[in-house]
Amino acid sequence: MPEPSTESFALDPVLRRECEEAIRAGSKSFLAASMLLPGSTRMAARALYAFCRATDDLVDESADPAEGLAEIRARLDAIYRGTPRDHPADRAFVAVVEHYALPRALPDALVEGFEWDVGNRTYRDCNELCAYSARVASTVGVMMTLIMGVCDRAVLARAADLGLAMQLTNIARDVGEDARRGRIYLPLDWLEEAGIDREAFLANPEACPAMRATTERLLNTAQSLYARAMTGIAGLPLTCRMAIRSAALIYREIGREIEKSGHDSITLRAHTSTRRKLELIAQAASTPFLFQPVSTEPAHPEVRFLVEAAAAGRSQAPRGVDAKAGRMIELMARSEDRRRTASFNV
Repeated sequence: MPEPSTESFALDPVLRRECEEAIRAGSKSFLAASMLLPGSTRMAARALYAFCRATDDLVDESADPAEGLAEIRARLDAIYRGTPRDHPADRAFVAVVEHYALPRALPDALVEGFEWDVGNRTYRDCNELCAYSARVASTVGVMMTLIMGVCDRAVLARAADLGLAMQLTNIARDVGEDARRGRIYLPLDWLEEAGIDREAFLANPEACPAMRATTERLLNTAQSLYARAMTGIAGLPLTCRMAIRSAALIYREIGREIEKSGHDSITLRAHTSTRRKLELIAQAASTPFLFQPVSTEPAHPEVRFLVEAAAAGRSQAPRGVDAKAGRMIELMARSEDRRRTASFNV
């Protein structure tokens, strides 16, 4: 695998605008969080988002999803040859791939997740659901971590945890919407334990007590993942921590909105207001989280392949302008923290 570049990442103005438009149209939460990232990291994150969005749309909007998947794989082949198709998202993503030396296994896993969706796959238990979530969400978290210049396995594992937590939150929020499209992502063994007949529920989705309890169970699983994932933020460059913590807090808030509704995701669809997002961003700026230790718990079994793929051959993280500045700020902050502690102890 080639080494990542030590220069600051940049895109030409046209591609930059295309990526910005993609994120504005696709995700207000991601947009809000990305605005807090330092310049070149923000640009690379938006390029990554634009490619993920474009591939997702290609599958969703294709008359034949199988053809859409084949097209995505062909475009990835071209990107990893360094000869991208003439699509703005592809031309932006090839710059990210080459600058940060992103392993092909990561976007390949994302496409595999799309393939599982096309096949209307169901998930027998929570581990199988996490295998799906690893592909469609943890892949992005791991790629983002590499973009931020970090390849430590513990931090990558926590980024993958955050991807799992966010995707489980998505699934909890969309239970009713998915059912009306003939889809169910909740673990089948949980439905059986709750006495929910899958086919009857799909035919007539109702926010019955059993489904509310199952949704609550999924959110409890997500909550434990958020708690572990948040410790990984301390392993990121200081200049990136507020953005990632904001994204985590905003997504976690969706689960709290579902809780407020009595875990009814059938007749209601939870969302976080702009005002509440701003409050959470302000909360993300608080200092206690900055230096807490990163949890060294092993990666979830279903994300280990992503962590290993990302860490393989990456003994040294890229250190562009943003990473160097972040390291300098972090050293200064630690020095100030030690000074205050010493003054307090006198």
